[in-house]
Amino acid sequence: MPLILSEEQAMLAEAAGGFIAERGPISHLRHLRDTRDADGLSRDLWRDFGEMGLSGVIIPEVYGGSGLGAVEAGVVAEAIGRNLTPSPFLSSGLLAARALIDGGHEAQKADWMPRLAAGEAIIALAVDEGAKHRPDRIQTRAERAGNGYRISGTKALIVDGHIADALIVAARTDEGLGLFLVDPRADGVTVERTLMVDAHNAARIELSDVMVDADALLGAADGRLLDRVLLWGRGAVAAEMSGAAQGAFDQTLTYLRDRTQFGKAIGEFQALQHRAAHLYSEIEITRAIVLKALQALDAGADDADLLISVAKARAIRSGELAVQEAVQMHGGVGMTDEFDVGLYMKRMRVTSELFGDAGFHADRVARAGGY
Repeated sequence: MPLILSEEQAMLAEAAGGFIAERGPISHLRHLRDTRDADGLSRDLWRDFGEMGLSGVIIPEVYGGSGLGAVEAGVVAEAIGRNLTPSPFLSSGLLAARALIDGGHEAQKADWMPRLAAGEAIIALAVDEGAKHRPDRIQTRAERAGNGYRISGTKALIVDGHIADALIVAARTDEGLGLFLVDPRADGVTVERTLMVDAHNAARIELSDVMVDADALLGAADGRLLDRVLLWGRGAVAAEMSGAAQGAFDQTLTYLRDRTQFGKAIGEFQALQHRAAHLYSEIEITRAIVLKALQALDAGADDADLLISVAKARAIRSGELAVQEAVQMHGGVGMTDEFDVGLYMKRMRVTSELFGDAGFHADRVARAGGY
């Protein structure tokens, strides 16, 4: 399959890129941060995502979505990354939507997916429990109790968890690992907002003997639904990082053209041109592998899991290079809050850890290769 967007996908990229750049630019992030907004994002903007068809990009048309795939979701995530836009797209439009599509009961789908597609609801996925992404070490338990389950455990780094209308909690049962739809206002649920270095949203949640009905379990408790949801999440984060790398690079190019020294633009200095050319190549290679991985995910290819890990690891590598070079080529001012490159660096640091750092995904690639 060619590593280029189709005509329809290119049109979506243009529409999403223009909309997000206009309605959710970096100044929007700064405003939310500087005013210490309690939500950390704009619900009005999320509803506008719904009107544009972006929040429901993967939700089936019967529920008000667009019924598109991972590549299209990656297109939206890349535009979000380029503009550092605080949005529940990852948590609700992708992770929660995927969990409901693949594992939700019909009543749950009819209840939640139209609202997700319209940007009227936010659902957060609660998986990680420590400083690192280790889904194989989940300790949260869901024990049979009467006609339902009793859930206890602690979750950390839950994207948009403090403003979620519902939670999808990963917990171990006697049968295996399952995902449970939980009301954050239920007895025994404690939600604490986590202030992130990149001014985006996260939360820490404690569950103490939280009772849910049996139909709160999405799909089967065999771990496969969580694996699939995480696969889509990792691909979207890789796409967002690719967009953020491009955003930092674009700002660096502008600075190289505008900043003068010794009577000429510093972009005319050959050493800086070589560094910019190298960075451009690294970003383009990452964009290609991210697209390849998302295409494989849409096609149900056997190597989709491997390609997603390669894409995430590669996005971390090129993303870190992009923000480091951006700061270096800006000089000392690159470390000041006045310039946006520092915001890209902070976001890159957070997304590098989200759903697996470079070591986590390198290990997955090595194991797939028999090492």
